[in-house]
Amino acid sequence: MIGAIILGLIAGALGKLLVPGKQPGGILGTIAIGLIGALVGYFIFTRGLGIGDNDAFDLGGLLSAVIGVVIVLVAYQAVAGRRARA
Repeated sequence: MIGAIILGLIAGALGKLLVPGKQPGGILGTIAIGLIGALVGYFIFTRGLGIGDNDAFDLGGLLSAVIGVVIVLVAYQAVAGRRARA
């Protein structure tokens, strides 16, 4: 549980650095986005593509979590941008 929170914080912070624009939340928002991104990355890489280990906390898991965070943030910005224009 603690490892998942730390992974979420690190992945969320790295993802926010990589994606330009305004992202939601402070530290709790960053952890939440990181955890959601980690799940997205897990399902894409481990379940979908068969890459990685199911229960390892390693650099590959962090990389897939950061990629998941970037996907989540880009999707969030696309939805938020549409709402602002409407």
